[in-house]
This record gives sequence, C-alpha cells and structure tokens, in this order.
Amino acid sequence: MSRKKLLSVLLAAALGLSLLAGCGQSAAPAAAASSAKEEAAPAAAASSAKEEAAPAAEKSEAPAAEKSEAPAAEPAADVDPNKESIKVGAVRSQTGVFAMFDQTAFGPCYRMWVDKVNADGGIYVEEYGKKLPIDLIVYDDTSDMNQMTQLYQKLILEDQVDFLLPPVSTAFLSAAVPIAAQYGYLMIGAEGGSDTLKEALAKYPDFFSVLNYSVTQVPAIVDLMLEQGMKSAYIVYIQDTHGIEYSSAAEPAFKEAGIEIKEMKSVPADLADVTPIINDAMASGADAFILFTYPQITYPAIEVSKALGYNPKMFITGPGGSFESMKAACGGDEGIEGIIFEGAWNDKGSPEAAQFAKDLQEFNKDDPAFGMDWWGHIVYYASLEVLQQAIEGAGTLDNKVISQYIKDNHFNVSMGEIWFENQEIAHECFLGDLGQWQNGYPEVIDADENRTADPIVPKPDWP
Repeated sequence: MSRKKLLSVLLAAALGLSLLAGCGQSAAPAAAASSAKEEAAPAAAASSAKEEAAPAAEKSEAPAAEKSEAPAAEPAADVDPNKESIKVGAVRSQTGVFAMFDQTAFGPCYRMWVDKVNADGGIYVEEYGKKLPIDLIVYDDTSDMNQMTQLYQKLILEDQVDFLLPPVSTAFLSAAVPIAAQYGYLMIGAEGGSDTLKEALAKYPDFFSVLNYSVTQVPAIVDLMLEQGMKSAYIVYIQDTHGIEYSSAAEPAFKEAGIEIKEMKSVPADLADVTPIINDAMASGADAFILFTYPQITYPAIEVSKALGYNPKMFITGPGGSFESMKAACGGDEGIEGIIFEGAWNDKGSPEAAQFAKDLQEFNKDDPAFGMDWWGHIVYYASLEVLQQAIEGAGTLDNKVISQYIKDNHFNVSMGEIWFENQEIAHECFLGDLGQWQNGYPEVIDADENRTADPIVPKPDWP
C-alpha cells in the first residue's frame, strides 16, 4: 500500500478523534455492532423503564472465581452471600466516528485489566470474604451521545452493575458524570481532561479526572521554548474544546513570557487543505509551529510541510502526536524525527512503566488497530489499578466508601506512586507533559526532572 493511500486510511479512521475535546453528538447512529447473550437482569431498583429494543452489548462472562489465596471469611451480615462476581459496566463508542477511542486508547487498557484480574481469580473483597471475578458488560453507543446516556441508565437500572467505567471524550464524559452521580456511582475518567471538565469536580465529589491537559502542558511548552531560546510562535487550533482551551491558555502565557505569537489561526475539524496555512506559517518566520489539532489536520500538516520545505525550529503537535500510528502516516521513524507532542511517558520512567509497556504490547500483539499511546495509556491503566486497590483496601463494593478511600490514600501503580488532589491526579505523579520523537522513540523532554533525553532543537530537516 502506498504511503499516500495509507495516510488516507489512517486519517479516515481518525476523523472523529477528540481525545480531549468536547465534541457534540454524531448524526444518525449506526446499528449496534455486536449482540451477546445477556443474563436476566434483576428488577431495577429505582424504576423499570425498559427500552423497547435492548441494545447490543459486549459481555465478558466472568469465570468461576478461583480459590482465593486470602483466608476464607464469613460475608458481612448485610451483603448477598451468593454474589459470585463484580459487575462492571461501560458504554463505549465501538462503532461510528469515535470508534478509534475504544480501539486504541482506553479500550486496550480496560480489556487487559479485566483479563489480568480474572486470571488471578478476581478482586478480594473483605465484606464478602472471597475474591470476586469481574463480569464485564460493554454497550456500544455507536458514537451517539443520546445513546450513551440511555445506555448508562440501562447499566444502572436494569443490569444493576457495581461499578461504571467512563465513556469516550470530554463531552461524553461530561454528560455521563451527572448520571453516575444521580444513582450514587463513582466514576474515574479516561479519555478526557480539560479546564471545562474540571468545573464538574466540585459539583460531583465522586468523579475523578486522570489525564494531564492544558493547565500543565501549556506552561511546559513555554518553559521549553524559553530554555531553547525560541522567541516566536505560529499557532493553529481546532474549533472545539481542546483547541479553544489550549489556544486560550497559550495566548496570555506566551505574552507573559515575552514570546511573540505571529498568528493564532482557527480551523474547522473538516479542514480540507492545510497548504495555505503552511505557506502562511512559513512566511511568518516563527521559531515554533504549534498545532492544537487532531490527526486529520496534524498528519497532513506534517506531510505538506515536507512537500513545501517548511522546517521550523520547533514543530509541536496535539492529540495523535503521541501515537505510534503517526509513524505509518508520516514516513516512519525518519518522517517524524524531532516532532514534539503533548503528554509524555516512556519505559525509562520507572521499572513499573517498563513492565506495563511490555505487558500492553504483548496483550495487543494480534490486534492490527493497536498502537502505543505515549500520553494516555499508562494513565488510563493506573486509574483501573487505583479502583482495584481501593476496593481491596476499603473491603467493600460501596461506591461512596471507595470514593473516599481514593481521596484519602496513595497508590502504587504502573506510573509509580500516585495520589489525588482535588479529585485530579497530582501533577508531580505524571511522568511527563511533553515528548519528542527521537530515532523513533518517545523521549520525555520536559524542562524538569522527568526529562529522559535532551530536546533536539532545532528540529532536524525533513528526510
């Protein structure tokens, strides 16, 4: 397959990508992708407003719990002694324009987590006196927000799950959190993080945000530019939550740092031709070219820059820049050499991070859609480890008790030791805010102790 054809395929797959974005709901939903046998759901606790046509679900039947290594104990008096599993439910975009989320972002992480937990016999819950395996139910919202909200209510009222996993994107997450709160569920986010979403934290005390975003990443960009003597920037941002938030944060931060913004260019998500923008950026003479955009704009911008000979001293990308899949779209290791991206970690960060990277790659080795995400993967998996450790530590499935346990404790996870401050992972827990592709490897180049390699500035010439 030619690189041009491969690029078009990858861009089509990424068209709806909004890792941190407030995207609106899609147009007409597609039919649900799978239909798996469902167990008879118990009567709904709050209401019995069943849907006329039950949507399809991906259901992972939990295996019979293996003999627990923990000592056997009598279940607490107020719990069901016949409970055989922990029911975990999620609504994910497995088809439609946002399907890439579940294919390559949080999806590979929660699937590996469930597999590993069940292979170990489950999670030990003290109040039941035994390990309980996970019974996973995943509904496909077909990338439609209305479907998503309805299906979370189905998980709660009909399936009566014990815990909820998050949906895709900031916008979907923002719509799901009030539903979870209404019925007393905690929710730990995944593909979502923004100043806008942060407003929900005070209102919903059982919601936890895990991804780093503009609040720390824009200052990291400024610090790096100052360190490297960059005096000007040309900024392109997409017209949605991610682009607007990052550009809005950049404008005052750059001004305060004395970095001139040559141009602040707003572009639609369906921008057909980036050539005029690249020509304008080249003419501006800016030291840094910054794209607060998604792959459907970022990847063509890289290829057009090569074709026109535009090679700024810094080339900084947003969501998608951390994906291994960018190599296939943009000429392999040499084609992305020196490109900087938001969010960063690698297997040098800690022994735990190295083991996690190895495990995730091995678990997904037969999935052609999989590629490492050197921004989100380790954070997403850490959130699941936190949930598991909180269940074990609190000894209960009570969401309110577990929520408080998360707030009160530190956790040793794949990222290392982490804890929450104001319902967000504390900034010092992250392994990086900025990365750079160097010889095909995602080096962390923050101007602090997280740095795993010195930044390459100016960026090498395109091949």
